[in-house]
Amino acid sequence: MSSAANPPVMAFDSVCLSFGGDCVLDGISFELARGETLVIQGAAASGKTLILKLALGLIRPTRGRIFLFEQDVTDYSDEQWNDVRARIGMLFQEGGLFDSLTVEENVAYPLLNQKRSPLTEAEVRKRVEESLEFVELGHTLDKFPSELSGGMRRRVGIARAIVTQPELLLYDSPTAGLDPITATTIMALIVKGRDASHATTVMVTHRHQDGELLDRYRWDPAAGGLAPAEPGSTRTRYMVLREGRIAFLGTPAEFDACEDPYVAKFASR
Repeated sequence: MSSAANPPVMAFDSVCLSFGGDCVLDGISFELARGETLVIQGAAASGKTLILKLALGLIRPTRGRIFLFEQDVTDYSDEQWNDVRARIGMLFQEGGLFDSLTVEENVAYPLLNQKRSPLTEAEVRKRVEESLEFVELGHTLDKFPSELSGGMRRRVGIARAIVTQPELLLYDSPTAGLDPITATTIMALIVKGRDASHATTVMVTHRHQDGELLDRYRWDPAAGGLAPAEPGSTRTRYMVLREGRIAFLGTPAEFDACEDPYVAKFASR
């Protein structure tokens, strides 16, 4: 949890969202400090992705307040949101790449479209190359998304998410539609990205094993892979949504011990 020494990077205060009179999120409240991880699960249409869209300012809450980086961003203008988004990395479902742009152009896009810290052409190229090397795709600069496998496109999406060196990373179903081996590779890169920058991480997923990897493993730079983490050291919590409301919010141990039948469907047991 956050404290005066470690204030919230992201906080929702009684956030409600309605479309056409239908309430799709109701009374969502939580906060995340720097370096904490939140895994969001729930049935289809329970509101998981909407939380990420609210955190990016892509939609605005009907009621309640949203705070990012100690700023109340609820009523920010589009121009103000652009500055906030420069501090956030986002991996959209299926990678969300632009088909008409090369891999290099896709990864460079966030750097070229943020005004907070303008970079020279050489600096942009260097950051793009570093991000692609980070996901082990340094050889794909000139390729188009259509030339890559699904797993490779997802890795390019991760490179684009981290290229601005963000303080907050958002992942929307990063392993959806992938085979188990590729999904584990993607999750290892997400753990690597979190631990390399101590970024606050929010992940929506349908797979409990994705959350377990974030909770139970850390990135070991010496070994170049995942290693078991000390219990609690990854500061991971779970949130389960049910029909737009928080049905559960707590630690992995509390999650696995929860006796609510709906919540239990998403726990490891």
